[in-house]
Amino acid sequence: MALIKVEHIWKIYKLGDIDLEVLKDVSLEINAGEFVAIMGPSGSGKSTFMNMLGCLDKPTKGKYILDGQDITNSTLSKLADIRCRKIGFVFQGFNLLSRTTAMENVELPMIYAHTPTGERYQKAKAALESVGLGQRLYHMPNQLSGGQQQRVAIARAIVNDAPIIFADEPTGNLDTKTSIEVMETFYRLNRDNNKTIILVTHEPDIAEYAKRIVRFKDGKIVLDEINKNRVVVK
Repeated sequence: MALIKVEHIWKIYKLGDIDLEVLKDVSLEINAGEFVAIMGPSGSGKSTFMNMLGCLDKPTKGKYILDGQDITNSTLSKLADIRCRKIGFVFQGFNLLSRTTAMENVELPMIYAHTPTGERYQKAKAALESVGLGQRLYHMPNQLSGGQQQRVAIARAIVNDAPIIFADEPTGNLDTKTSIEVMETFYRLNRDNNKTIILVTHEPDIAEYAKRIVRFKDGKIVLDEINKNRVVVK
């Protein structure tokens, strides 16, 4: 059974008397443990699609089944609960709280999940250590490099043991060397921890870390193939 399954979904925005079709009859399945890169030019619908899969938005038409459950018509509170338990997000801009330490940033999702204080500390520490930041637990974001800040964001995404990570242009603000370090972190999370990773990117060299590439154009999927040139990380 697919972990993620969408059937004939549409996303249509009303602009006055005009219907703007951003997603058009999209169907896709993603299995647990896959690493999928979603590509396409600006305006192709890839970010809207990620927002849909990440329970940040709802389709106008169609069906979304997540982990065997039809969540198409779920309430906003139900979607928030799903995000808390099953989904981690990593964004281009890191989205760290500037006046809090790496540990406090990583603890934030657990506060929303009502995790006990002592358990929060242990889990946040373990998550930061897993991304190579065990020596940076109490550094503020302005004391960390861009790559380190993004790894804090990755630790925050995995700290609740969510099975799915959505990464929206996670290397967009990083130089080439740092981008490689971040993508190797995603690669290992997928390989070693069986995290399902869905990566939105417009950079072909970043997409090469994924097992599968899905390309959007004009709101439709125009390519869905296994990545035969995948980068291998030791």
